Amino acid sequence: MVGHSRPLSPVSDSDSWPPVIQPPMAIPHCASSSSSPSPLHPPSMFSPSSSDSTSGGRARFPRFHRPSSPHKVSLRIHGTSLRNSANQVAMVEVEGGPNKLGSPSPITLAKDEKSGLLANVSSASIIIVGASGDLAKKKIFPALFALYYENCLPKQFTVYGYARSKMTDSELRDMVSRTLSCRIDKREDCSEKMNEFLGRCFYHSGQYDSEEDFSNLDRKLKLQEGGEACNRLFYLSIPPNIFIDAVRCATLSASSSRGWTRVIVEKPFGRDTESSAALTDALKQYLEENQIFRIDHYLGKELVENLSVLRFSNLIFEPLWSRQHISNVQLIFSENFGTEGRGGYFDSYGIIRDIMQNHLLQILAIFAMETPVSLNAEDIRNEKVKVLRSIKPIHLDNVVTGQYNSQTKGDITFPGYTDDKTVAEGSLTPTFAATVLFIDNARWDGVPFLMKAGKALDNRRTEIRVQFRNVPGNLYKGNFTSDAEESNNELVIRVQPDESIYLKINNKVPGLGMDLDQSNLNLRYASRYSNEVPDAYERLLLDAMEGERRLFIRSDELDAAWAIFTPLLRELEEKNITPEGYPFGSQGPISAQHLASRYNVRWGDLNLNQ
Repeated sequence: MVGHSRPLSPVSDSDSWPPVIQPPMAIPHCASSSSSPSPLHPPSMFSPSSSDSTSGGRARFPRFHRPSSPHKVSLRIHGTSLRNSANQVAMVEVEGGPNKLGSPSPITLAKDEKSGLLANVSSASIIIVGASGDLAKKKIFPALFALYYENCLPKQFTVYGYARSKMTDSELRDMVSRTLSCRIDKREDCSEKMNEFLGRCFYHSGQYDSEEDFSNLDRKLKLQEGGEACNRLFYLSIPPNIFIDAVRCATLSASSSRGWTRVIVEKPFGRDTESSAALTDALKQYLEENQIFRIDHYLGKELVENLSVLRFSNLIFEPLWSRQHISNVQLIFSENFGTEGRGGYFDSYGIIRDIMQNHLLQILAIFAMETPVSLNAEDIRNEKVKVLRSIKPIHLDNVVTGQYNSQTKGDITFPGYTDDKTVAEGSLTPTFAATVLFIDNARWDGVPFLMKAGKALDNRRTEIRVQFRNVPGNLYKGNFTSDAEESNNELVIRVQPDESIYLKINNKVPGLGMDLDQSNLNLRYASRYSNEVPDAYERLLLDAMEGERRLFIRSDELDAAWAIFTPLLRELEEKNITPEGYPFGSQGPISAQHLASRYNVRWGDLNLNQ
């Protein structure tokens, strides 16, 4: 079946069927703002109509391959065919034959019965479900304003807050305005931009399980959209127990009838394999997989996104990225504060579910994956899944759990975990965990991946530490001014705070003698780059609107991640393993150091000077 005939525009959303072919958003750093036509693509074929992008990247033009028949060509974008859910290649019908490819003749696209007509739209409605919550106030609204400030949102957009709280539009704007800042460019007075953004923010009060309330929201959205075709992005900033009700009501009563509808889902994605699978099955009753954007905000952090760039675009690293040269890899997450009122939520999940199973495991998968076929989202996620499926089962003797106790420093007493009134009395929920993972493949066989995460520790940091093997027959082994065991090269990628990448090398101390010490070759982002490092939510919201899935979690990825940790979590809970106590503000349980030493490893973060 052939859909409506209309001119093609430069960029396509390859994740929906029929393919949405539209120009890039007006984004200075994301797309060219020039209105002049490309010499390769006549202006008659590419009319400025709307905003979206392919999952393979931003602001790129489709490549046309010469047709094998006189009336059809296969449309490919970044070398990847547009396909529908049955994996059939989208065909572009060219009226008048191949000789008219560059003429004003209209080009029409095939239509899929299930998806409806081709959505060629330039506007978007962004609905934040749970708009009165902390995440929405502190992260989502500020991220949207930052995107607006940098002209990264569609020309026509509306932000709607949806929650059970009673609130007017002006009250929402007042609430949101308190969280906005001009941090993008502190030299600018962005009050005018703020007022413009707030003027596009509206509010609708309703229950999360009420189709009627979502229908009323739909009517308000249509008034704002002015009857034009419009995409809709729902952000579920709500507890997981009401995900399904909200998705059901949103999709049945407030989906876009003339554009795409996408849903961003916040973690936690279940508590174990079974609950995660049940959540996925329930979501797929109302959504296709390519409409679901499972967000892990750590994947949007600058240094995590740079991880594959560092490895695959620098010749010095890729040859060393294997068991032949790497002794161990450490993935470290630490916070210097406790649950601070979130104990009720945290007590239901614990540090393993909250941090290890998602944030740290996702970083591990990106770090350890093989070179993907391309930068296409599916190629990257395929390689990540292979890594996750290659991880050996975790044994309990390779795990340390801890729970912080109260600590008095001077006149200040820091409460212990169970002192939090929202935490169950006698709770065994770990606030600290360390474990060792092994990847059963040719590249990483035998290399320990040490993972550590904890709250109420002595510092706040997230980093990846790659410790290399000893230099065989090192001529200068006896010339080090410090412990020779610390002379191994180490690559440190600090995700937060103070984003940086540094390589520890051995160097001669200036002087007449032959003393060696370690020095850092340091790339500190704040010193090297003048522009602000964007917040992770900015990148992920922009990617979701553009249909870029590279930094979002696919359902089989989620299954593989839970398969690693579910048996361990079950064993810890069935055996009522008591976590080891550690003082608030310390380096964590001493057993974590013993665990590392069992594999001849020293935790790299224990020396704060490194």
